[in-house]
This record gives sequence, structure tokens and C-alpha cells, in this order.
Amino acid sequence: MGRAGHTGRRALALTAAAAVVAAAAAVVIGIGVTGKTEAHEGMVTGTVWVANEDDDSVTVIDAATNQVLTTISGVAGPHNVQVSPDDQSVWAVSGHESLAVQVGSLDLDLQAVVPTGDHPAHVIVAPDGHTAYVTNAGDDTVTAIDVATSWPIATIPVGAYPHGLRPSPDGRWVYVANMQDGTVSVIDTTSNTRVADIDVGATPVQIAFSPDGRYAYASLNADDAVARIDVQAQSVIDTVAVGDGPVQLYASPDGSVLLVANEGTAEQPGATVSIIDIETFAVTSTVETGQGPHGVVIDSSGRHAYVTNTYGNDVAVIDIVEHAVVARIPVGAKPNGVSYSAAAPPLRLPATVELSLGDSGGDHHDDDHHDGDRDHDH
Repeated sequence: MGRAGHTGRRALALTAAAAVVAAAAAVVIGIGVTGKTEAHEGMVTGTVWVANEDDDSVTVIDAATNQVLTTISGVAGPHNVQVSPDDQSVWAVSGHESLAVQVGSLDLDLQAVVPTGDHPAHVIVAPDGHTAYVTNAGDDTVTAIDVATSWPIATIPVGAYPHGLRPSPDGRWVYVANMQDGTVSVIDTTSNTRVADIDVGATPVQIAFSPDGRYAYASLNADDAVARIDVQAQSVIDTVAVGDGPVQLYASPDGSVLLVANEGTAEQPGATVSIIDIETFAVTSTVETGQGPHGVVIDSSGRHAYVTNTYGNDVAVIDIVEHAVVARIPVGAKPNGVSYSAAAPPLRLPATVELSLGDSGGDHHDDDHHDGDRDHDH
């Protein structure tokens, strides 16, 4: 994986999904994890959702047991996944088909299929749950979607090759990381227009906000650093060095730490997550998680983080208090985006769920937006 480049996609057969699920039914304990997993069972409740880009699938994990519950297939090239604020639905993007897909979190029913711009990367939902936003790397835009009608309401021009994005805690802003021009675009959600571009550094990939909304953070993949942005001033006020090729980052609910996944490259995968003390803005610990840490999310209690290892095809569970990996969970091929829901998973789920995107209640266009020569490395 190049820092700002793109690799050709591997073609993987969905017929292997059943074998993947069978292999993932039990937690695999890695080096230094033995004996810790059982102690953490039941400590946290909820559901973890993982987008497996090269498997065309989404893995559903029980956070209480760290076991795979089911695998959802049928979304082509899902790079990112996001739980809605009310925990009732989950969104994913299809990078191959230029679609955003909404699935019910309890019965896994297909609720909506919505057209986006070219080559969508990430999807988020505003804190009030009314609007979803999707970055379109292929045409340098963000699509705003009305959740109630499951239809686009705005196409917002942003910087070059937009990738990750996050809403501010109060919902006033959406910050968008533009990988190819070193900026973060600021979207005013009251008008769904871009109101500013902030110069941040080389190859910003994803955004995080402090829980109080005072600061935003951007991972600078080509600088091996994280930038801290003063939201009111809309400017960078500090940077800190992290590991090789940082990608996603996430702040703890209490605002004490910021976790940064250091993916590295396909040729030289990273293997660490940097833990930054938010008050001092300094790295206080580094945790080895696996091959190519990419996505990261923290549960609502702030005790555990879930990290996708994109070259290791698994999820590492970090105890944030102990600064140690306490479980490893095999998932599909090239796991990228990850999201957490505080809602407990359904008690009974089939081993696999196959979605047919033509069966949704909403319409979607049939235009072929797939560009096989482009791929998301971040």
C-alpha cells in the first residue's frame, strides 16, 4: 500500500464466506494474549461491525464474548461501516458500485440503497441521526443523504481525494480529510456547504474530535504524525509524531486518550497503535496489534478498543487501561472500517446473511460507476 497510492483489487470468491465464518467462530489468542481473554468476557456489552473490503462482506461481533456472530455479504468493496447514533441501523459504502447501504442492526434487513458520487470511501451519520454523509474520492465531493427519505439532498465540493470524515460532537460541522491536497474541508451542516479548508500536512486520512468539540485531529499518513486543530480558530496548533503510516484515529469517551492506528504499507506493514494523552498531546504508550492496523473504535465505556489489522485479516481488542491486546478475532479479507454499537446483538443470527441490493425499499440508479483501477488503501 502506497501512502497516497492505490493498488489493484484482488478478486475473492464469496463462496469462501462459509469457511471464513467457521474459522472465525472462536477467538484466536495471539502472543501475549493467553489467559486474558476469559477475564474480559462480559466486561463490555455491545456489537462490533467490521467492513471486509476484499471479501465484499461485513462481520458482526459480540463485544461481550469477542466472537463472530454472523457475516453479511453482498456489499461490493465495503471500505467503511458506521452505526447510527440510535444504534438501530448500520451504514456501509460500496466502493465498486457507488452506493451507500443501510441495514437494520437487529434483524439485518436491508433498509436503503442510496446512490453516491464516484468511488465512495467513508460514511458517517450526524449526531441527530437525520443526515448521513459520504466522501466520494473519485469526484472530490461529499454526498449528504436524508436518512428519512433515503435519498441524496446535496453534493458538496471539497478538497482533492476526500477520504475520512467525522461530525463534531454538537453536529454543527463535518470535517473531511482530503488525502491529495493536504487539507481538511469544513462543512457547515446547517447549509451543507463547505465553509473552510484547513492546511494540515501530508496525506490526511481520517478525522477525530475530542468529546468536548474543542479540538479535531487529523492523521497525517505521509508525515507519520497527527495534527491537532483548534476548531474555533480552524487552524492547526500542534503536531505529534506517531508510528509508520497512521490511518484511523479515535478519542476515548472521557477525552483522556486518542488512539492512532499505524498501518504502514503493504511492503512494510506497521504493527502498532499509538496512545496519545489528549491533555499533554504526547504519545504515552505504543501497543503492538498485528499486521497493518487500519481502523479503530472505542466502546462506550472507554475500556476496550477494536483495531482492524488489514494485512492480518483479524481484529485486535485492546484493553486501554492495561495497554495490552486481550483478544484477536479472525474476520474477512482486508478488514478496514470498524464501528461499535452499545446495543447488545440479537440472540439468534444465521451464520451468514446474503444481501440483495435490489431488494431495498428505496430505489437506486443502475449506472455503472465501478472503476476497477482505483482502490482505497486507507
